[in-house]
Amino acid sequence: MTIAVPEQLRLDPARATHAIAEALRQQIGTVLRRSGLVVAMSGGIDSSVCAALAVQAVGRARVLGLALPERESDGESLALAQELATQLGIELLVENISPALAASGCYARRDAAIRRVVPEYGDGWRCKLLAENGGLDSDRLNIAYLAIQPPGEDQQVRKVRLPAREFREIVAATNFKQRVRKMLEYYHADRLHYAVVGTPNRLEYELGFFVKGGDGLADVKPIAHLYKSQVYQLAEHLGVPAGIRTRVPTTDTYSLPQTQEEFFFSLPLAELDLTLQARNAGRAPADAARDLGLTPEQVERAYREIDRKRGATVYQHAAPLLVERVLDTD
Repeated sequence: MTIAVPEQLRLDPARATHAIAEALRQQIGTVLRRSGLVVAMSGGIDSSVCAALAVQAVGRARVLGLALPERESDGESLALAQELATQLGIELLVENISPALAASGCYARRDAAIRRVVPEYGDGWRCKLLAENGGLDSDRLNIAYLAIQPPGEDQQVRKVRLPAREFREIVAATNFKQRVRKMLEYYHADRLHYAVVGTPNRLEYELGFFVKGGDGLADVKPIAHLYKSQVYQLAEHLGVPAGIRTRVPTTDTYSLPQTQEEFFFSLPLAELDLTLQARNAGRAPADAARDLGLTPEQVERAYREIDRKRGATVYQHAAPLLVERVLDTD
């Protein structure tokens, strides 16, 4: 996995690292008044960069890494997290969250929803969600599909279109995974008097690709202003292992491998970086099309998709609503 870096997204990695580390030190020392940082490490590029930045900010002795696998996690995720923790010299605690997820009904609730669509679905089957549209040549909205594979590696994966009710129930059940992980992050943060690091990059943060009360919950979010290609630039500068930098970004949420593009973004990450940057810069579709290698009509459709995602995920960013302003806590 490599992402080409266009000129408008190039940064000075050393300068960016220094600025983020300084901001983190000020945020946890002066604003939050905490003594260290907790980072959930998934073996992905974003959490790895955040862990390395945390060490730059407060030192390895005051950073706790958490690996929070469950029975459907990719085993490579834990191995890569352990490799990075060893390189950074930080403590990494491993807590398997499968029992908590089973007790909450995560797997059972999801499987019950799947069986209403695929009655034969059962033990040993694997699944993931897909969101498909007509791409940049169509204005068709996303259609939700379930990809399923019977037991046995030689079995074919097939797709089934999901009704809205079953789609929502599957998503709601799998969101237990992000929320249970966050619960443990805050347990360790509370016992150590540390702050919790959130790991979304700008694409995820701005377009709402996170779970409210799950991976969207954090005390600091040090890379939320960085486009994905900029995160890769920092990763190289910070010496993040090649195995992490070349890994295809994945949600690591379902038993079948699922890329972020399959489920949410609809565009390759490099193209989405440029498209979102162009949209944020207020560039006209005809102007942006020259850099993107697309037609103005395709850029217009990409802009509309960005706007739809922003509008649909306003709730993700919303703070609790109060009847009246409470001055002492604002």
